[in-house]
Amino acid sequence: MSKEELLRNFITKVWNQKRKDLVPQFVAKEYFIRLDPGDPWEGQILDHQIFIERLDFSFNSFPDINFEITYAIENENHVALSWILSGKNLGMIGEIPATKKKIKTNGISIYHFKEQLISGHSQVLDRNSVIKQLGF
Repeated sequence: MSKEELLRNFITKVWNQKRKDLVPQFVAKEYFIRLDPGDPWEGQILDHQIFIERLDFSFNSFPDINFEITYAIENENHVALSWILSGKNLGMIGEIPATKKKIKTNGISIYHFKEQLISGHSQVLDRNSVIKQLGF
């Protein structure tokens, strides 16, 4: 399986289908978030348990969170994805109460691989658009 195929399966199964039990199948024991402005875990190395806590943070805020991959580029140790994120805010985002509003935004992630597992990412998304869509 190519890294792109593995990553597409990861996005579909873990993020879109909420299969947290599959994290060890896709994610290295140490997952480093290199660049992700606004992400509380930016600059941290996550083990599987903390990675799942990060998923729970997103799933609690947006239970129907969905990523649509628009394109992918693969090289030896990385896969770059362009995607569209959508979902309805039904839970707290940190200290911010749910707005019950739908969001849709674009982003780009570069996933890093080590030994055929995803070992981290760098990411940029339009958080200003999300804030406006949530009514802030």
